[in-house]
Amino acid sequence: MITALDHIAIAVPDFDQAIKRFMEDFGLPFDGTEDVPDAKTSTAFFPLPPTQIELVHPLNGEGPIAGYLEKRGGGLHHLCFRSDNIFEDVERLKAKGYRFLSDAPSPGAHGSQVIFIHPKSCDGVLIEINQPGDEH
Repeated sequence: MITALDHIAIAVPDFDQAIKRFMEDFGLPFDGTEDVPDAKTSTAFFPLPPTQIELVHPLNGEGPIAGYLEKRGGGLHHLCFRSDNIFEDVERLKAKGYRFLSDAPSPGAHGSQVIFIHPKSCDGVLIEINQPGDEH
């Protein structure tokens, strides 16, 4: 079952500058960075309970975030909903006709499992479903 809005992700062309902006200019608490090799993404988190802001940047200049930035520049990338059972949610949504960008959840930041719903299934908005791991 979907239990919360886990985070709002923003694609950023200059990772260090964006981290500095959210820390120094906006004064948000910084929870560190993490590379997610499976997604070819570097992430930085700014918790604002009960949700958080996630900055996403291409890891080694590769992956889907690199393509997104080339095509659109920086900006809102996706909304992420937290799940307490991602596999049940995926099956339930597939049965309702939702299309996903992958066949099954994959490893995400903080030891989580993640999967993305195709934007065409959600009025053009990329939606991530995230089941937190032990590290969250």
